[in-house]
Amino acid sequence: MTALPKSCIIGAGCSGFTTAKALQDRGLPFDLFEATGAIGGTWNYNNPGSASACYQSLHIDTSKTRMQFADYPIPDSFPDYPHHAQILQYFNDYVDHFKLREKITFNTRVERAARRADGVWEVTLSTGETRLYDALFVCNGHHWDPNTPSFPGTFDGIEIHSHAYRTPFEPYNLVGKNVLVVGMGNSAMDIASELAQKPIAKKLMVAARRGVWIFPKYINGHPPDKGAAPSWMPQWLMRIIMKRMVIKAVGHMKNYGLPEPAHHPADAHPSVSGEFLTRAGCGDVTIKPNIAEKAGKQVKFTDGSVEDVDAIIYATGYNITFPFLSQDTAPVVDNHIGLFKRIWRPGIPNLFFMALAQPLPTLVNLAERQAKWLAGFLLGEYALPSVEEMEKVIVSDEEAAMGRYYKSRRHTMQINFDKYCADTEMERQRGRARAVAAGYGKDKLPIPALAEAGPGIEARAA
Repeated sequence: MTALPKSCIIGAGCSGFTTAKALQDRGLPFDLFEATGAIGGTWNYNNPGSASACYQSLHIDTSKTRMQFADYPIPDSFPDYPHHAQILQYFNDYVDHFKLREKITFNTRVERAARRADGVWEVTLSTGETRLYDALFVCNGHHWDPNTPSFPGTFDGIEIHSHAYRTPFEPYNLVGKNVLVVGMGNSAMDIASELAQKPIAKKLMVAARRGVWIFPKYINGHPPDKGAAPSWMPQWLMRIIMKRMVIKAVGHMKNYGLPEPAHHPADAHPSVSGEFLTRAGCGDVTIKPNIAEKAGKQVKFTDGSVEDVDAIIYATGYNITFPFLSQDTAPVVDNHIGLFKRIWRPGIPNLFFMALAQPLPTLVNLAERQAKWLAGFLLGEYALPSVEEMEKVIVSDEEAAMGRYYKSRRHTMQINFDKYCADTEMERQRGRARAVAAGYGKDKLPIPALAEAGPGIEARAA
């Protein structure tokens, strides 16, 4: 039997440790490197050295039954929408249950990963050591590099991205301040709702470039899970049901003093909030158009109005970046990178981007599904199509998944979770036939084990 390829997994968030579990289940060797001293990634609030995006009051906006791992159900005692501390507890319980913690190398950052001509990855660590691997799993997440827009003028008050926001008092005390939140996504909804309460901000404003549909957390007493449709449902029917559902549940946005969206509810990644519409309807939130100019302690808006502002919080999303990879290896343009089935770059079969998508309704367990497929790939149970075919499929898949969405950085990675799982299962079956035709099995694998000549470059060169 041929030697098994060894993998490097970057990051011990939910994508990293579920990938490790899938490889462990199939007996595949791996090293998992985590830059901090704990697991959890963005869900580890105030983890020293981490780039966590958690704020203290954060609850997930996907119901627990949709976010749970297939291999480890979430506790029945958890509420429908768990707090981030409960999610982190669940993650730690998963890691300990499957005995993964001892497999993680903590406080070790991957500084650089370069692919050699023979396909082997040279991985340089923050310790100064370089190790060799046959495959590379990128699990560094995409909610850690804040995207802060640039506006004309200068501002003399507080400016932070929502990534840095923790509480109304940290990192800055916002009590009694005029606060402007920029954006209308989920973080903007949460932070604006929290600060709009009368004992906190003196005046809470939200700057919106366009109107958005705000989905409730409950419809008829049950979580709607962002209105995600089952994989069998045709798009035209899904659109009709979604619009009727939202309007019946909350009505039109203009009824709350918000700008009426110019798009269909299915044509944008939904904003979900159980409180924001109430705050707006009570007059606790003042809606403004986009910023035109910053002017000292004032902000001018595109409608010509001017407001006194003490603090601006930019809830404006994140950049997709891979600091350990070259631009040639991971060419990201305006937050988009073309990937076959949201995993592979054509021509680089041993590089896997895990959970690099914006799925409806859930992201937490996406890598778990992908990793089981990839473990089979490393064992010769699946073979990729040609590079040319992969490139054609990327175009058609992106058109099917994102074609209806309005053009925005926010919509460069949209997928429907259920449709994606059904589609990848069909591709897995097609690839199984290709693997048989290619003769893959115990004596031949699609990713050969070449990296085991020694612990590092020197050993291999010797």
